Amino acid sequence: MPPATFNPDRITTLWLDLDDTLIDFRSNARASLHQMYADEPLLRSHFPDPQTWAETYERHNHELWDLYSKAEITRPYLRIERFRRPLTDGGIPEEEAVEAAKRYDTLYLDLLAQQRRMIPGAMQMLTDLNAIPSLKIGILSNGFKEVQYRKMDITGITPMVHLTVLSDDIGINKPDPRLFAHAMDRAGDTDPSHHLLVGDNPLTDIAGALRAGWNAVWYRHPDTPSTQPCPDGAVEINSLDQLIPLLGKGVIK
Repeated sequence: MPPATFNPDRITTLWLDLDDTLIDFRSNARASLHQMYADEPLLRSHFPDPQTWAETYERHNHELWDLYSKAEITRPYLRIERFRRPLTDGGIPEEEAVEAAKRYDTLYLDLLAQQRRMIPGAMQMLTDLNAIPSLKIGILSNGFKEVQYRKMDITGITPMVHLTVLSDDIGINKPDPRLFAHAMDRAGDTDPSHHLLVGDNPLTDIAGALRAGWNAVWYRHPDTPSTQPCPDGAVEINSLDQLIPLLGKGVIK
């Protein structure tokens, strides 16, 4: 792990990405998609197995989220298209696919909000962070508000953070600097050097934070390709238990 390039004594607010940084979104999403397959005859009649259905959905969802993060498509478009496209891939007629996509959007988000899997060490890290005097802890997430707050409640995260900023609340996504400015306003501290973001996505989380003048710690998720370099200016950790020592020692002042 490279040395940090920030002074932890200056950090007043530590922001945490939610999905795949604290909550194991990939596992929870896959479990929800498999449950949909088990419950929905339409899916079982057009996809040979739950794995094929899940992989088809995930491919389209990933492409659409990339566009959404760049503000190239709208939220409603993403929510319907991420189901319509895989359904038509499976051979379902267009009109039927559109109607099913509307229903599946609600069904999927409801199932997702019930999942409890977390990244290993997440709750212990939150406990340790809460023991640091004068440190404010925030959530900064691009997820939909209908499900993010419920996920935080069911996993027990809500009482362990001081404030939550969702892109969905203001219609601006990471990495847009305006979301980071909004987060600083919410925290009551507009000095970028006082803010640190921990996140798994090098483009939306880390690049966005650095562009806003924040400090950034990149959590390299186990599924991240080994060839993916750590973004310049960020500190890399490979497990969440590495964050607390990073805040307490071994840093460049």
